[in-house]
Amino acid sequence: MFAIRTENMTFPLGGPWSYRRMEKSMDEDKAGAPSKTSDQAFDLWLKRGLHQLFDDVANEPIPEELLKLIEEDRRDEA
Repeated sequence: MFAIRTENMTFPLGGPWSYRRMEKSMDEDKAGAPSKTSDQAFDLWLKRGLHQLFDDVANEPIPEELLKLIEEDRRDEA
C-alpha cells in the first residue's frame, strides 16, 4: 500500500479522509452507529497533524504586493 509520508506522520493513499472512511466502517458498534471515541481520536490526530504541517506557513506575514492587490480589488468593487 502506498502512503504519503511526512516528517512525523504517514497518511494512507487517498489522504487521511480515506483512512477515516475505513476506520468508521471497522468501528461500527452492533447498532451500526460509528464509535464516538474513535471519531474524536481521529479528529484530534488530524488537527494536531495539520497544525504541525501548516502552522508555520499560516503564521507567515502576508506579502505587501498581495495586500495591495486585495485593496485595489476592494476599491474596484465599491
